[in-house]
Order: sequence, then structure tokens, then C-alpha cells
Amino acid sequence: MANVFEGIDEGIREFIEAQPMFFVGTAPSGPDGLVNISPKGYRDCFAVLDERTVAYLDLFGSGAETIAHLRQNGRIVVMFCSFTRNSRILRLHGHGRVLRADDPEFAALAPRFNLAHPGLRSIILIDVERVSDSCGFAVPYMELVDERPVLDKLHATRTPDEWAQRVNGVNAKSLDGLPALEPDHPLPTSVPRG
Repeated sequence: MANVFEGIDEGIREFIEAQPMFFVGTAPSGPDGLVNISPKGYRDCFAVLDERTVAYLDLFGSGAETIAHLRQNGRIVVMFCSFTRNSRILRLHGHGRVLRADDPEFAALAPRFNLAHPGLRSIILIDVERVSDSCGFAVPYMELVDERPVLDKLHATRTPDEWAQRVNGVNAKSLDGLPALEPDHPLPTSVPRG
């Protein structure tokens, strides 16, 4: 049985901060198109801003489904799972916006995050409309060994030309052909560092 909460209270915030990863789900509008679920790691990439607002650092990846879907309809759900002895699944449903590095809102939120991650693409800002949890009784017990450093290491080796190719290539459109990043999207080397 799901519990629905008025917002993100202190107990929910503590649960979120204790999780080493989260999942983001989006979908295009209409009956067709591919639903996307992306796993996200790095604990310093998610922030609870208040009881109805959260944000996370969006790092370059193999595609830009979330950005394309948010640009089209804004719908998003973020899910946290506990893999420890205390089972719980928490979902934050809402509407999100993509904040580029040249957006004034990006600069205002930047101090909330560790901007040292190479490959920073944007900040996703989410207005949370529904906060709920469920049991998670079938989620397996798992033990965290460590955060995986591979993405940061890979991004640290990319040249400005390689970043431009990603913006104009696999990050330009979703799998369904929806627009994602624009050709003038700021490259990671141009992210303001506070």
C-alpha cells in the first residue's frame, strides 16, 4: 500500500540523501514513442531544495532522452530504492526543466552541487507534485562497494571537439527524433565554477 505525503519532509530528505543512486523516468507525449528510465549515480549530484523542489546534475551520457522528453512535455518521475535491510521505494512525480550552464537559474543552483564532475550537461530542476512510497519488499538486498569512477574518468579525457560532436550527434535528438540539445549548448569546459 502506497503512502502519499504532503511534501518532502525531513525523514524523506534523509532517506533520499542516504541512497547511492536513483532512477529517472520520462516519456514522450502520445500513444507512441519510447519510455525511458535512466539510472543515476554520484551522491553529490542530487539536491532537495525544499519540500516541493528537487534538482540533479545531468551529466553527458549515451543519449539525451530525459532532456528531449522534458522539452516536449515536462513529465518526470524520480525513484529511489533502498537496497539495505529497511525496504522502501520512494517516488517523486512532477514536471522538470532543463537548465543550461548559461541559464541564470543554473548559476543560482550551482553552489548546491559538486561541479567538479567533468561532462556536466545541465541541471534538471523538478517541481514535485506527488511524493509517495511503497514497500519495496521484492527489492533485493545489495551491498554498496563504492561509487563507480568510470564516467568521470572518461569525461575527463574528452576534447572540446569531442564534446561538440556529442552535442551535435547522439545528444541532439531522442531515439524517437525529438529535439534534445541545441548546437549552441555550452560545452563542459565552459561551465561556470562559481
